[in-house]
Amino acid sequence: MTIQGALTILMYALAPFLWLIVAGVGLLVAVQLVARLRGYRTLHHRCKLASLASLAVGLSGLWWIPLFTNSRLGYVTTLFDWVAMAGAVIGLAFAAWLVLHPLTYLVRAPRYVRQKGTA
Repeated sequence: MTIQGALTILMYALAPFLWLIVAGVGLLVAVQLVARLRGYRTLHHRCKLASLASLAVGLSGLWWIPLFTNSRLGYVTTLFDWVAMAGAVIGLAFAAWLVLHPLTYLVRAPRYVRQKGTA
């Protein structure tokens, strides 16, 4: 199979979900933009709740990803199938973290900013 053939099949497979992908990317960009304008920095904000919720969202993909593809988890039998499923779960968890982490900053953001030189 050529690369062009594989990309054609991929586009036909993604076509029904294109609106969902665009909405998810839009939400991600909006949340990141608003949080960064209010002072969010990825490495300076710690939130275990966002990490645990992202992990739960990623693991929930084991249930609903096969439903979206009209499949069953029992059909995941080969090593390649498991690698693809693990990649989807990890990607889902990472995308959820990219949305939830700045959201927790916006919800728990400090109400005031300490000025330099004040106590």
